[in-house]
Amino acid sequence: MTRASLHMLKGVGYLISTVSVVLLAIVSWSGASESPLLVACLLGGAAASIAGMFCRWLTYDMEKRRSDK
Repeated sequence: MTRASLHMLKGVGYLISTVSVVLLAIVSWSGASESPLLVACLLGGAAASIAGMFCRWLTYDMEKRRSDK
């Protein structure tokens, strides 16, 4: 596998993880929607998970660009 294809695979993996977080949040919404605290925790947790995956992907992208120079 080339470096570019490995980089693409990492990106696809993070995209799949993001979609899974969204799907799990949708499933959990009916139980959490009855309490403002649970809604805040659900939305905050989903947002934090997606932001964390984005930061990890961003570091891989920066490393790839640095090694390509």
